[in-house]
Amino acid sequence: MRRPDIYFYSGKNCCLCDDAQLILNRVAPDVDCVKLDVRQSTELYHLYGARIPVLKRQDSEQELGWPFDEQQLREFLS
Repeated sequence: MRRPDIYFYSGKNCCLCDDAQLILNRVAPDVDCVKLDVRQSTELYHLYGARIPVLKRQDSEQELGWPFDEQQLREFLS
C-alpha cells in the first residue's frame, strides 16, 4: 500500500481547517492526502490539538501549520 503524500491533521467543525482545505484544493488538487481528525486519538490530540490545521509531508516529515497561504503551501509541497 502506497503512503499518502501528506497527512492533514484537522478536527470536526474547525473553520480554520475548512479554510486550509480550500487552499489545498486550489493549490494541489491531485496531491494524495489523508485527513485525520485529531480527536480520534489521544496522541494526535496532544501533538496537534492546539495547532490544527497542520499538514505533514511523508517524504521529509516536514510540517506546515496554520496560518499559511497559497504561496507557502506551494513552497512546502515543492
